[in-house]
Amino acid sequence: MDEPPTTAAAPTGEGGGTAVGAEGFGMKGPRGWVFRGVGFHAEPGSLIAIEGPSGSGRTCLLLALTGRMKPSEGHATVGAVRLPKQMAAVRRISALAHVPGVTDLDPALTVGEHLRERALLQRRFDGSLRGLLRPRRERTAEAEQRIDAALAAAGLDRASLPKADRTAVRDLDRMEALRLSLALALIGRPRLLGVDDTDLKLSEAERTEIWALLRSLTEAGTTVVAVCSEAPQGALVVSTAKKNEAGTDTGAGAEAETTAGVGTRAGTEDKAGTQTGTQPEAEPDTSTSTST
Repeated sequence: MDEPPTTAAAPTGEGGGTAVGAEGFGMKGPRGWVFRGVGFHAEPGSLIAIEGPSGSGRTCLLLALTGRMKPSEGHATVGAVRLPKQMAAVRRISALAHVPGVTDLDPALTVGEHLRERALLQRRFDGSLRGLLRPRRERTAEAEQRIDAALAAAGLDRASLPKADRTAVRDLDRMEALRLSLALALIGRPRLLGVDDTDLKLSEAERTEIWALLRSLTEAGTTVVAVCSEAPQGALVVSTAKKNEAGTDTGAGAEAETTAGVGTRAGTEDKAGTQTGTQPEAEPDTSTSTST
């Protein structure tokens, strides 16, 4: 099922994105370091690409930067909020999309059911008591406005689906499901959007299309952190690739010391810190501020 909604106050593009940075950021699990020595700074409205092979700690870094997993060393900042001390505050202004085990879509539900459920939950957690007591017609109209804005930003046209709103998730193609997941996250109007497996099993044309979409979100004011196997040109790249001292790829399960490269993708990357280990056996914290 979907991740619980964020409680961000500002709509996408109106309140602006948020700066994101890290210094000596690392996470250790029972079998060693998942990532270590991550350091970077991104301005509000940036496109940050966490690049690396599957199993290299990409998703854990994404969850740590969005306040869902607790790091073991160093710190990160999301706007004026500091991690790991203020994880709940980061969750309030961030949202996740397309994260396996966290934001999974229910294949038995329809597109419309997913959207209405998310809008209802968002109103429950994001609204004031006065807002909740408004006439039902007003509340319904506001929910529809949020849904329409999120769908437009995610590039998903309900009318183009086989059965429009009544299309079951199981009948969506890969791109449509990804766009739906993005739309559900954008209903919360986050300042920071985290997207996992951005280019998984997509064709080259589809990858170009989805990166263009994510860039359009940053241009509208949202800061985007996206996990990928290959970052696009112009993105700020944070690499989780495992390399030994000779620069040879040692694989996702390597215990050797590794390097986390940080830079803007333009043919070269700067080196920033070191990174080691394997993926921890830890469950992400997917709670929101309402449960803290």
